[in-house]
Amino acid sequence: MKRVLNLFIAQEKKLRKASIPWIMLLVSTAGQASCSKLAKYAGMSQNNLEYIVDKLVKIETTTGKYHVKNSSSGAYGRYQIMPSTANFYAKKLGIPKHLWKKPYNQDKIFRAIMKANIKSLRKRGYKVSAFSLYATHQQGAGGFNAIMKNKTLTKTLEKNLRQNLPSNLRKTKKSELRATWISYWKKKLA
Repeated sequence: MKRVLNLFIAQEKKLRKASIPWIMLLVSTAGQASCSKLAKYAGMSQNNLEYIVDKLVKIETTTGKYHVKNSSSGAYGRYQIMPSTANFYAKKLGIPKHLWKKPYNQDKIFRAIMKANIKSLRKRGYKVSAFSLYATHQQGAGGFNAIMKNKTLTKTLEKNLRQNLPSNLRKTKKSELRATWISYWKKKLA
């Protein structure tokens, strides 16, 4: 009986290994389909959106790996998602809180964040571009809107702007900080 059970377990492992490429194909196909829908929603081609996402990933993690943690901010993963944001979207998407760091779930959460950011940009009349998408990812939709509408910078927003500039620009006068941040990121994402 034990021998039969071991044979069964061995066959199950072989079957699982053989099915992983098929599962990955289905997952990537589903991801491409949702990326296509997201691009259409943004009013751009899928290639253009994928190009923007690639740029964003290179800025956030340089390597594009899913297990990168920013020791100063706590942001995690390929897209450097803040844990509080990840928990919010995991709950919204029905992803168990403790599984949000899985690569597939990070992709799913990131697409949901992108959709929300695109919706916010369109609602407020901003053009969806590499700059506006990355800026809303970096500063949040509300922060991006405050920056672009020239609203008074809160201490938190000022700190965020300074932290997201290279060290040689961080000591910019407060009165020039907004324009410096916009100029820097527009050039970097052009």
